[in-house]
Amino acid sequence: MVKFLKPNKAVILLQGRYAGRKAVIVRSFDEGTRDRPYGHCLVAGIKKYPSKVIRKDSAKKTAKKSRVKAFIKLVNFQHLMPTRYTLDVDLKDVVALDSLQSKDKKVKAAIETKKKLEERFKTGKNRWFFTKLRF
Repeated sequence: MVKFLKPNKAVILLQGRYAGRKAVIVRSFDEGTRDRPYGHCLVAGIKKYPSKVIRKDSAKKTAKKSRVKAFIKLVNFQHLMPTRYTLDVDLKDVVALDSLQSKDKKVKAAIETKKKLEERFKTGKNRWFFTKLRF
C-alpha cells in the first residue's frame, strides 16, 4: 500500500474538538506504538483562523486580525481526511512526541507552532490553509 500520510501533508480533522480544522502532519506512525496500537500521526493545526484584513484597518488592527492560534495533537488515521496539498513549514524541530508529555512543554510547542504559522500567513503563501473551512 502506498504511504501518502507523510510529513508536511495538509489534512482536515474529522472527529473531536477540532473537527473541520486544517492541520499539518508532523510525524506519522504507520504501524502504531505500544500505547496506541493503530496507525496515527502527530499533527499541528489551526485552532483559531486569522480574520479578514481590509485596507482601511490600522497597523495595530491588522496585526490583531492576523493572529493565529495553534494546537498539537495525536490523531488516529481514521479521523483524518488528507488533502492534495503540502505545506512546506518545518515543524519537526518545534513539535516532538515528548512535547505532549507535560502541559508546559505542550504550551511551549504550541506557541512556537503559532509563530511559524503566523510567519507563513504573513508571507502570503498557502492562502487556502489559513481560510476557515465553510460547510
